[in-house]
Amino acid sequence: MNEWLDPLLLARWQFGLTTIYHFLFVPLTIGLATTAAIFQTAWYRTDKVEYLKLTRFFGTIFLINFAMGVVTGIVQEFQFGMNWSEYSRFVGDVFGAPLALEGLLAFFLEATFIGLWIFGWNKLPRGLHLATIWITAIGTILSAYFIIAANAFMQNPVGYELNAERGRAELVDIGALLTNKVALAAFPHTIAASFMVTAGLIISAAAWHLARNRNLDTMRPALKFGLWTMVVSGILTTVFGDQLSLAMVATQPMKMAAAEALFDTACGADASFSIFTLGTPDGTSELFSIRVPYLLSLLSTHSFDGCVEGINDLQAQYQELFGPGDYAPILWVTYWAFRWMIGLGLLHVIIAVVGLWVTRKGRHPKQRWVWTIAIWSFPLSLLAMSVGWVFTEMGRQPWIVFSLLPTESAVSPNVTGLEVLISLVAFTLVYGALAVVEFGLIIRAIRKGPPDVGEPHPETGRHEPATTVY
Repeated sequence: MNEWLDPLLLARWQFGLTTIYHFLFVPLTIGLATTAAIFQTAWYRTDKVEYLKLTRFFGTIFLINFAMGVVTGIVQEFQFGMNWSEYSRFVGDVFGAPLALEGLLAFFLEATFIGLWIFGWNKLPRGLHLATIWITAIGTILSAYFIIAANAFMQNPVGYELNAERGRAELVDIGALLTNKVALAAFPHTIAASFMVTAGLIISAAAWHLARNRNLDTMRPALKFGLWTMVVSGILTTVFGDQLSLAMVATQPMKMAAAEALFDTACGADASFSIFTLGTPDGTSELFSIRVPYLLSLLSTHSFDGCVEGINDLQAQYQELFGPGDYAPILWVTYWAFRWMIGLGLLHVIIAVVGLWVTRKGRHPKQRWVWTIAIWSFPLSLLAMSVGWVFTEMGRQPWIVFSLLPTESAVSPNVTGLEVLISLVAFTLVYGALAVVEFGLIIRAIRKGPPDVGEPHPETGRHEPATTVY
């Protein structure tokens, strides 16, 4: 019973669950803001009513998602003081800087201009109103960068000095913090993956209507847009992921070794990519594996004869540097999360390529299973990005700030396991209810389809939507 009331274990579960739930809304906020901006730009340039309908359709889903993301994001910051006060005390001077920039600059930018966009229909000049949604989209991307910069410090601490007297890290170089090599590599990878998730939603929504022969004039171009976005963003995610893997090998070699279940340092052909590996119960060696020679060396060093450090060698190095302890993450979590991330991402690109082929030149497949596969693009894309985030965070363990602060030293010292358990149950129940509401509203908006925008103005011939469009 005492094991189940371990404050560290429960605090990690609580933060993990709430973070994954919040992260469901982040990629959609980024991608849908830009999607609405693109369709509104198309309407602005062509005056085609189909683009106005798509702007309002995906804009509605964006607003639902944005509201829920704000609510769940606030809870994340509260938890630093609730369950992780030692973490906050140790790195608050550093970690708080990019969070403050995110709140004061990026979030205020989003919040201001999203309001102007919502209430500016038919009040602001068309060009100025279009600018408000583009500024909102830029704000979401800026917000993502500052959050990634904060997280990158946990992966690769830079721009700080340790104050031995006060026992904390203190910020000395904000430039180094914001140009962390991990942040510069993770940011484009995350943004591209966010557009993959958004493309999954667009494909699913369009496929649901097209399978029922509804709203063909708007959903056909939406489907094409979603399929092409999936292909392009999938390619970019792979390219930027390669750069992120180089940064990971340079800063956290144990994470790469765990991702590949590479127990001993290997070079050249021996540095092979694991398709499937079974290890010993103690996690120190492999029993059986299916591997592709040279591939891990190529991915990790961009060389066929490069060397990749193994778990056992790194464990010995870390024990010399940091003292006794187990410095490897939970292998099965990092190993399989890495593969699910890659496998689901590749599957989505394949589905999109096939989708472009079967719908070429205006074709409309009659087979029900074709549309069913397309509809499942959205939940699977969410799963792909979620397991990628699990890999990123779990692969850093047992450190909460790599090489500086172990996770077990970051938990609040005066919080009991029972208190954390109560808050964990409460958050789980509340978030479960919010999930039902959130996805219920999104599904309802998708099923309702693009709104009616009325008749064009008798003098200009343009559709000029009323101010209360949402």
